[in-house]
Amino acid sequence: MDHLDQWKRSDYCGNLREEDIGRDLCLMGWVQRERDLGSLIFVDLRDYTGIVQLIFNEDTEEDLYKKAQGLRSEDVIAVKGKVRQRSSMNETIPTGHVEVVVEELKILNKSKVPPIYVKDDDPVEETMRLKYRTLDLRKPQMQRNLRMRSKIMQITREYFLNEGFVEVETPMLAKPTPEGARDYLVPSRINEGKFYALPQSPQLMKQLLMCSGFDRYIQITKCFRDEDLRANRQPEFTQIDLEMSFMNQDQIMEVNEGFIQKLYRDLKGIDLELPLRRMTYQEAMDRFGSDKPDLRFGLELQDVSSLVKDCGFKVFSSATEPGKSVRCLVLKGKAEDISRKKLGHLEDFVKGYGAKGLAWMKVNKDGIQSPIAKFLEDEVIENLKETLNLEEGDLVLFVADKDSVVYGSLGALRLNLAKEFDLIDKSKDEILWITNFPQFEYSEEENRYVAMHHPFTHPLPEDIDLLEEELEKVRALAYDLVINGDECGGGSIRIHDAALQEKMFKALGLSSEDAQDKFGFLLDAFQYGAPPHGGIAYGLDRLTMIFTGSDNIRDVIAFPKTQSATCLMTGAPVEVSDQQLRELHIEVK
Repeated sequence: MDHLDQWKRSDYCGNLREEDIGRDLCLMGWVQRERDLGSLIFVDLRDYTGIVQLIFNEDTEEDLYKKAQGLRSEDVIAVKGKVRQRSSMNETIPTGHVEVVVEELKILNKSKVPPIYVKDDDPVEETMRLKYRTLDLRKPQMQRNLRMRSKIMQITREYFLNEGFVEVETPMLAKPTPEGARDYLVPSRINEGKFYALPQSPQLMKQLLMCSGFDRYIQITKCFRDEDLRANRQPEFTQIDLEMSFMNQDQIMEVNEGFIQKLYRDLKGIDLELPLRRMTYQEAMDRFGSDKPDLRFGLELQDVSSLVKDCGFKVFSSATEPGKSVRCLVLKGKAEDISRKKLGHLEDFVKGYGAKGLAWMKVNKDGIQSPIAKFLEDEVIENLKETLNLEEGDLVLFVADKDSVVYGSLGALRLNLAKEFDLIDKSKDEILWITNFPQFEYSEEENRYVAMHHPFTHPLPEDIDLLEEELEKVRALAYDLVINGDECGGGSIRIHDAALQEKMFKALGLSSEDAQDKFGFLLDAFQYGAPPHGGIAYGLDRLTMIFTGSDNIRDVIAFPKTQSATCLMTGAPVEVSDQQLRELHIEVK
């Protein structure tokens, strides 16, 4: 293969325009495709900026023409030549008005026949894309995604450093601490039988930085969680991590709204109006069944418990005591579009979220159609029609159960129906803060209350006295930033007082000895003048999905893992040698 020697690239393929006609230049890149027409050879040359057409003419130089005849897709070449006007324009690409007549050609590397096509509309399965990731990453959309990710990181650093933040790296080899998910453990060769943990987040370290007087900290960092993966989860992910001292919740949100405004201005040309909308956790759950509501469409949950509490349908009347409810969705004008069979599928769907069933009611021309109508008094039906503003053609879907089940099932069903009936207005972005989260949530598995976020979240001051006995009523100084139904960032004001932190640990069933063993280094720092502080962390992967319009997290990460946490390209994880295991004092059984 040829080497570059004295060759120097003068231009990028996708940047050439009509004003470049007549220029001599040097291009380098990959062969996208070649077309041999007998006396002419056309080659599409690609680099990350786009594609330009090259032309080789048999009449100009026989050796050059023969060399060009051997070019195939994904060969790496360098060419010198002159820009001229294309005789047949291609309006589908930015360079479609020009072409380059090649005068010199260097073949820098030959390619085998690629196992996948380097084009955006290649229908190959994702397993093949991940196995041959270097080829997949050459695709224009993947190039755009990762360059967008790079821009977001650049804007992030620029904004926060201008706001007085200091970038500090925190350790990758840390102490295992209970933070919600399983830790990835790293055995220590030097300290036999002992382990580090890869950080689930830099939470404790950034609080220690506040205790150290750094005032405003930022880091773009990897985090690791050994948990069962879902469609858009990865075992390692990237976090934009922030912490600030001497700031209350409103002040922290204000700084971060400026950041989001800058992202939208620089990346989308949209000037967001500030302050952003706010909604409490309880309002979000009541209206949308989710603490990350997508506001680009309506279809809100409606509470009809008071209308059916005395009705003859026991499934409804028995679900109106405290902690339970009867709620519904009204799908306007869609009654005829959903068959009995489809209703059965929707019932199976909500059962996947813990619901025992899905009641339904259609408003037809000649009255109400519903398998539960015979159990409902005329007055109840009329009250439902009036309260829900029902009209002919409407479909009502009911779930009656514990509030948590009703919210979860109807919230998921709301999204499912919105996608199926194309209700989402994708031309706009809906951004809001969710505030006043519960401090605790009840774990059926552990039969106790656990921290909804983490045990260092500060309760609302007026709820601190409830820590003694009424944990279910305690609200947190916590806030999430939600964009189009995705939680893109979450944070809180932290506890900085050792006595309150001890009270929190006690509420979580953690003894003083256990707390000291697990978090003693943080509690010790609190003894020497810890400032009030709080922060937030953004998922860089999620933000990149928002700004690229991607619906697959693996499309915004260079080398992602599968849902079984494996890397198809490298084969990781792999077995290691007996010698390595012995050095780490580990035996695999």
